[in-house]
Amino acid sequence: MAMREEIPRKPIHLREEELMNRLPEKIGKVTLDYSHYPGRDLYSDGVIENELLGIVRNAARVEYPSIIESKSSWPILYHLSPLRANIVDWLPIDKTAKVLEIGSGCGAITETLSRKAGEVVCVELSAKRSHINAYRNQDSDNITIHVGNFSDIEPSLPADFDYVCLIGVFEYGQSYIATQTPYEDFLKIMLRHVKEGGRLVIAIENRLGLKYFAGCKEDHLGTYFCGLEGYPEGGSARTFTRAGLQKILTACGVTEYSFYYPYPDYKFPTAIYSDARLPHAGELTDNIRNFDRDRMVLFNEKYVFDTVIKDGMFPEFSNSYLVVIGKEPDISYVKYSNDRREEYAIRTQMQDGPQGRVIRKIPLTEQAGDHIRRIEAAYRLLQKRYEGSGLSINPCKLSEDGESIEFPYEKGVTLEELLDECLERKDSGEFYRLFDKYYSLISYGQESGVTDYDLIFANILVDGGRWTLIDYEWTMKKAVSAKEVAFRAVYCYVLEEEKRNALDFGVILDRLGITQKEADEFRRREAKFQKKVTGKRMSMGEIRAAIGNYCVDPKALMEKHLQDILDKRIQVYFDSGSGFSEENSYYMPDVYVDSFHIEAEIPFDGNVALLRIDPADCPCVVKIQELALNEEPVDLSSKHVEANGRAVGKGTYVFATADPNFTVKVCALPCRGENVLLVRLELSFLPEEIAQELAQRRKRFF
Repeated sequence: MAMREEIPRKPIHLREEELMNRLPEKIGKVTLDYSHYPGRDLYSDGVIENELLGIVRNAARVEYPSIIESKSSWPILYHLSPLRANIVDWLPIDKTAKVLEIGSGCGAITETLSRKAGEVVCVELSAKRSHINAYRNQDSDNITIHVGNFSDIEPSLPADFDYVCLIGVFEYGQSYIATQTPYEDFLKIMLRHVKEGGRLVIAIENRLGLKYFAGCKEDHLGTYFCGLEGYPEGGSARTFTRAGLQKILTACGVTEYSFYYPYPDYKFPTAIYSDARLPHAGELTDNIRNFDRDRMVLFNEKYVFDTVIKDGMFPEFSNSYLVVIGKEPDISYVKYSNDRREEYAIRTQMQDGPQGRVIRKIPLTEQAGDHIRRIEAAYRLLQKRYEGSGLSINPCKLSEDGESIEFPYEKGVTLEELLDECLERKDSGEFYRLFDKYYSLISYGQESGVTDYDLIFANILVDGGRWTLIDYEWTMKKAVSAKEVAFRAVYCYVLEEEKRNALDFGVILDRLGITQKEADEFRRREAKFQKKVTGKRMSMGEIRAAIGNYCVDPKALMEKHLQDILDKRIQVYFDSGSGFSEENSYYMPDVYVDSFHIEAEIPFDGNVALLRIDPADCPCVVKIQELALNEEPVDLSSKHVEANGRAVGKGTYVFATADPNFTVKVCALPCRGENVLLVRLELSFLPEEIAQELAQRRKRFF
């Protein structure tokens, strides 16, 4: 998309008379109220806001994904990504609802609230950001943006809101409220605007989020561990632990609330858990999410998450919290699949209703409605194919409103979890027993011409002897061999988890009768399938890489540092009559003047007869530039110096060994009670083959 360099804009910094003449302002159907605007923006992200304003004025919403990819910019991603709104999209807001959004910014959340609610009232300090919000939502006639300081605007806000949303805002409470207890007072003020039976929603980082222990910088100060350490550096924002948030709620007299756990965090959540449905071990695999800053990687977060999940401690270490004050929603789990093509963008949620717990799949775009209906049709096709096989198909039906499909909630353990347990206890017999049963079940009815291409292990629940297919989103009216479907299941299984590399893929191929040529073709088809689902969109991982923030592995750096220390030392052996031994040796560090020169002063007493120097641990050429005992030059002839390499010149040796060394016969030199041997060497490191060739030649080169 071609963007204009110069963007015509209405003035933001207004004189009083201009301000009075422009109350209120309309941008499209959106109303901007400047009644409390001080006449200038008190904060700004700089020129990036001009760029964002240009984008929302000139580009259609469907162009945002390609713009995000082409710009490779954290602010562009943050403000325009559709994943931002996942944090509120699932909330049971309907067209009768009136919503107040504090700190609406550039409108990433406003857009979804407007689509769901009857009326949305925004409060935003920045006029520039309010313009961005208004232009991106200019077709919405239910949005009013109050521009100005919250403390000035708040007294004029009504007390009849069904929802009050503080998404990434509560942490700035001390900036809004200048009291001794700013966060408690901020919450009390906001609660005044929630009608009876309404809800207040807070999205905020967890101060003890696992990602901060693992090496992510604190979101607001941009420094390592400052939140964990209690913000010793100060700053305008504060985040809280779960217990800390509960303490604030209790101080405000709040008794009805529920905690939700956005993953990976509330900014770009792809899943939202609750106390009624916490994550299972193995689920949290998408942890490298440093879009805004560089980070360290101190440990594998997935494995630590697995540990805290198994020990029941996930709520304390979730990266973010979503706190719903008021009646608990009947939704206990949400998974988003909106990083796909528009026609496949859906939301999956676990929900309690009059008939019990159900799983619902809901289209997130108009185009995805057909995809949802195809899943409902797939149920009947698969039920017919697998009738009598022993594989149950979780029934699916259209909801009463026809806007979603519903599945009954099935209990059990996924086949993926069972296979993982087998690998963990190294029980290959049980692993292959389960796999063989899986292959037998999915092979049933191949002649039907109907295939669920996504028959992966995570989509099968095992409850005793009952095996149930719980998700069949990618069913096609096409015959695909069972061995290709099984190959894909194993291929995805291994790719998702490093520990699964212990599985011998060759054994699987032999078991399925798959040749290497067939395996290569199946991999090609899998890549083609992924392209079909995602279109040409970059994954969030690819976007992160394009933004260019790096991940530092301190363990690797430490190992490199230690190796550098090892590489820049020599080992010296002393023979006082009993031969050379490790006990009579030591390392001399920091003797490398540069990468190719060594200078060392080696002290020894008069009892030493032979002194051996090991200058490196790889094949090399060593030239003795200077050898001096007690400041007197030492003759470099063989009567004083011997080496385990080939002499190719006076004092020069080719070592075709990983343990090069030369010995100085100090017993043949005029020694004193205490002595110092000065050694200056020049080294050239060689590949082993070249070193061997040089060592075997008779010609002297130096």
